[in-house]
Amino acid sequence: MVQPTICPKFEKAISLLSQKWTALVIYQLLLGKQRFSEIQSSIGISGKVLSERLKELERQDIVKREVIPETPVIIEYSLTKKGHAMEPILRTIESWSQGWVKESELSSD
Repeated sequence: MVQPTICPKFEKAISLLSQKWTALVIYQLLLGKQRFSEIQSSIGISGKVLSERLKELERQDIVKREVIPETPVIIEYSLTKKGHAMEPILRTIESWSQGWVKESELSSD
């Protein structure tokens, strides 16, 4: 039996979303523009890791970083059109988790 090859685009998408915290950052930004500290406190991620994830999502054109020149400087993050296109995927995972993930399977990884 010949194994089908995995589409490179699908593989790239899964690789991106499977990085720890990435899907949660995108999910959080579905709520709208947020500052770094808001994202960090809402999902409980370290500042270093959040910074890395946001930079990678910016490179992938999923997240937009906006600098507001005030004193002090305000930086807000939001989803691009490409980022918002992930909403149905994340909502489907959310729905699936409500029906299939048991309370006993939850942990504080």
